[in-house]
Amino acid sequence: MAAFPAESDFVERKTSAGQKGLQRAVSAFSNAEGGVVLVGVDDDGTILGRALTPGVEDAIHQAALTLHDPGRYRIHELDVEGNPVTVVTVARRSEGFSQMPDGQILVRRGARSVPLIGPELQRFVMERALRRFELSDSGVPASASSPELLEEVRSAYRWKGNDLESRLREHGLVVPDGAERLTVAGALALLTEPHANLGKAYVEILRYPNEGVDYDKRIEVTGPVHHQVVRATELVMDELGTDLVVSGVRRYELAKIPEVVIRESIANAVAHRRYEEYGRPVRIEVRPDEVVVISPGGLPEPVTVQNIREAQSARNLVVLRFLRRFRVAEDTGRGVDVMQDEMIAALLEQPGFEDLGHAVRVTLPIRGAISPQERAWVMEVERRGELAPRDRITLVHAARGEALTNARVRELLGADSLDARASLRRLRDAGFLQQVGERGGATYILSSSVTAPVAFRLSPSDLENFVVSLATEEPLTNSRVRAATGLDRIQALRLLEKLVRAGRLQRVGERRGTQYRLVHQGSGTRRESADRRPIR
Repeated sequence: MAAFPAESDFVERKTSAGQKGLQRAVSAFSNAEGGVVLVGVDDDGTILGRALTPGVEDAIHQAALTLHDPGRYRIHELDVEGNPVTVVTVARRSEGFSQMPDGQILVRRGARSVPLIGPELQRFVMERALRRFELSDSGVPASASSPELLEEVRSAYRWKGNDLESRLREHGLVVPDGAERLTVAGALALLTEPHANLGKAYVEILRYPNEGVDYDKRIEVTGPVHHQVVRATELVMDELGTDLVVSGVRRYELAKIPEVVIRESIANAVAHRRYEEYGRPVRIEVRPDEVVVISPGGLPEPVTVQNIREAQSARNLVVLRFLRRFRVAEDTGRGVDVMQDEMIAALLEQPGFEDLGHAVRVTLPIRGAISPQERAWVMEVERRGELAPRDRITLVHAARGEALTNARVRELLGADSLDARASLRRLRDAGFLQQVGERGGATYILSSSVTAPVAFRLSPSDLENFVVSLATEEPLTNSRVRAATGLDRIQALRLLEKLVRAGRLQRVGERRGTQYRLVHQGSGTRRESADRRPIR
């Protein structure tokens, strides 16, 4: 049987898919010039054979997944004189470096994978830290660029004249060595389907109908990066829908999450992901109570979860600048600020950030401690005067009947004593709150000139009694209950049906003509009304 190529800087033989051996070879090739691992070949080159079974494939993936930042790898089966050999091709990392699970850094030298130590390790790390994968050669000719996208770019950058190629090179979209090929960033910006050359360089949207692990809808959002951000934002907003709330005589259609927050979370994921990880897309999970955006690759140094608002770093600066030109991303260092500030302004819970090492997860809560009805009421109140974003939370709790103290506001806002005092005084001076007492004993209650919806002020049982009392004047409708209480349509319907089941109200009519009348004791209508099907 013919011998296989000898082990070298680019070739490693393995008799089986053992974890440790595969890890060392993949990591070392990633940190050198790349190479191939031949699984099913003995040390002397004899072909033993190893078919690419699901078990072998899983073992290879598991070995790679336990590494820190391996290079791109592909797996295929090769037939050699009737014997199957599993081949793992590993690409050189252009950005950063790979590490073993214990943190060791290996490079390939001849037939060995050797660890780096001392000054050699220091030089290697410094050199790799200065390289950016987005500026590497994609291998795609610049002539493959879409004419339509080139015109979009020319317009966005306001380029004049006929020196388009030099402009593209100047802005990192074409390789700088004179070759007429696109950089990775250029491929992402100028190809209609960049994932055809760059792996899963797209956004994947999954919709989950409940808290389980099974999704019921999946969409791949492909195309150039700026189109991905725009289209993915539209799709997520459509999936979320809005809350329709009636407050007083006005109707408010409230976004469950502000669109700018959705857009910025997607833009950040697209701009800062590791494009070397070609096997994973940006993933968006739309769940009943949250939207989760997962971006391949950890946070770029020196950013951490703790300093994410203050620290600034862009893994793909060319891509980020490109998105900013099309006004689909905020300036460097402003994205997280906008997301947090807009969620505060909308009275929603703050975004959550997690660095998982292999990915960054951003969680956007759909529901907060403040209900849609309370958000609508704040918008109604603001017709009298604008509120600072954090003051809105303070005011809502006053509308709920709380007598607020400095300590309570510190707890609500997560602020210090000075900020809490400033919030209370602003609301007092604007006429929204009334101060009771002085100095350390001061409390603040909702001003008598500001009317909070009944539903904010009453306990559940008191609210039921209030609605029944309304029925003594005239038959109730869903819209009348909403106007009197501040509840939304579904909440009002549930309350009315609860009162029907309790025998306190009688439902008559159907659909838009449905009314709820007071049940008089001994009327004999309790069972009849309770058995009727709710009209929604």
